[in-house]
Amino acid sequence: MAFLNPVAALDLKEVLMRVGFAMAAGLILGLERESHGRAAGLKTTILACVASCLAMILSEDFYRESLNQVGTAMRPDRARLAAGILTGIGFLGAGAIIRQGTLVRGVTTAAVLWFITILGLAFGSGHILIGVIGTLIAIFALFALPHMEQHVKKDYYATVTVVLGLNGISDDEIRGRLEGVGVRVQRVCFDYDLAASSRTLNWDVKMRRNEVFTLTRQVAENLIACPGVIRVKWG
Repeated sequence: MAFLNPVAALDLKEVLMRVGFAMAAGLILGLERESHGRAAGLKTTILACVASCLAMILSEDFYRESLNQVGTAMRPDRARLAAGILTGIGFLGAGAIIRQGTLVRGVTTAAVLWFITILGLAFGSGHILIGVIGTLIAIFALFALPHMEQHVKKDYYATVTVVLGLNGISDDEIRGRLEGVGVRVQRVCFDYDLAASSRTLNWDVKMRRNEVFTLTRQVAENLIACPGVIRVKWG
């Protein structure tokens, strides 16, 4: 085949095969992201994968043309265009990551965009087997692993904000009430407002994800009943 000889020109069948594999990979992985309602879904993954594939075909063509030019010492680097593509896809991936308070979303989508670009580069450079192996690994990671993750005990992190008067219960007692229901305290931040005669405590806590709803109710009930407590917020 043409990719075994870098000097030989790519025929239409070879180009269509590479682009076809890139489009198929983008379609499969894009469907998974689209089904979860992510911003970078089906259209984005197909475009990113096919674009990187076409860029590698062009890069290979530039290199081949330089080899066919007699008397020239110029030899373009076939990896330079690929490096530029990976840099550019980083900006696209960063735009997919959203932070909402303590929750960060879009990391997997950004990883898919980066991974799909690598697959496009592999298919575009003619390394079909490498691209197929990568696609199969991505399919396993996106479609099979989520079902396995359901059986993994995960930690959950949250922030409990308690606003109370200066004469309310002590900080140690609040910590004791939090830890008494099974919540592990990681860190605490203090804010004393002497003019308003109030203090705000932000407790960074840790617990098991499957216990979140139960512990949230228990923490709220325990703290609201404490003397001097004005407000309790879980975030």
